[in-house]
Amino acid sequence: MATTDTRKRAPRPRLARRRVVLLIVLCLAAVSALLLTGAWALINQADGQIVSGGQRRSYLLHVPASYNPATPAPLVISIHGFAEWPAHQMQISRWNALADRHGFIVVYPAGTGFPRRWRTDAQTAEDVTFIADLIDALAGRYNIDPTRIYANGLSNGGGMSYLLACQLADRIAAVGSVSGAYLLPLDECRPASPVPLIAFHGTADPIVPYAGGPSAAFALPFPAVPEWIAAWAGRNGCAAIPVPLPARGEASGVQYTGCQGGADVTFYTIQGGGHAWPGSDPLPPFIVGHTTQDIDATAMMWAFFSQHPLGD
Repeated sequence: MATTDTRKRAPRPRLARRRVVLLIVLCLAAVSALLLTGAWALINQADGQIVSGGQRRSYLLHVPASYNPATPAPLVISIHGFAEWPAHQMQISRWNALADRHGFIVVYPAGTGFPRRWRTDAQTAEDVTFIADLIDALAGRYNIDPTRIYANGLSNGGGMSYLLACQLADRIAAVGSVSGAYLLPLDECRPASPVPLIAFHGTADPIVPYAGGPSAAFALPFPAVPEWIAAWAGRNGCAAIPVPLPARGEASGVQYTGCQGGADVTFYTIQGGGHAWPGSDPLPPFIVGHTTQDIDATAMMWAFFSQHPLGD
């Protein structure tokens, strides 16, 4: 009987994966709604819209009270993950508090489709064009420093940041990624110049595996993250052997130096870390795994970004 049951169930792994994905989406939505109780309008809030590629696209914007039109301000583009949305990315990353302290502008663009996502597995122009158009639109309203425009994101948003580095290297000074889903093959990425990168990834990420390969949620060819980081550093002309960084509890890091144009690469491994933004309010471990509090990815990204203006 056991053998018969196995035969009947074997052809259904794709259905099982879809159920896992649906469970993740529903759980994330439910948890986020609880965290933002009484603020449903904020979840769907979009400060602005632009038309890009014939589509109406939306975004959430934060301009610090200290903004002075006479002084060029850096722009940080923070990109949500698969099945998420701008306000959730704002809450997870806490970029606004840092922007208020340091005087830069933050924008959280919205993906498309349902669930919301970014198309990052090929050299597709639609989402890249949207980000380029968004930069233009904001530069038309605010005094944006063109040498200090940075992109970062979570998961699918980290993959989108990587795609921006590939296609907008003349505008994006540096990128950051947490639990990044890097689906575009590196040999298809041809940036106009090397782009600095800071990345964070947990060894126990259940959604985008640290060691690469498919996960229980997504049957996708994720690369092995340490090897992918080393390959990106190699593309940037960095020294082959990275410099170890001081460990911070569960986080250990390396930095690739001597890179062409100062395009350094910094990579933090979170031992036992899950699919989570380090230093953020933890989501339930049964969804994303462990969220470390030993480092603050947002603060570390900003410190890295501050050292890498465009063309420096």
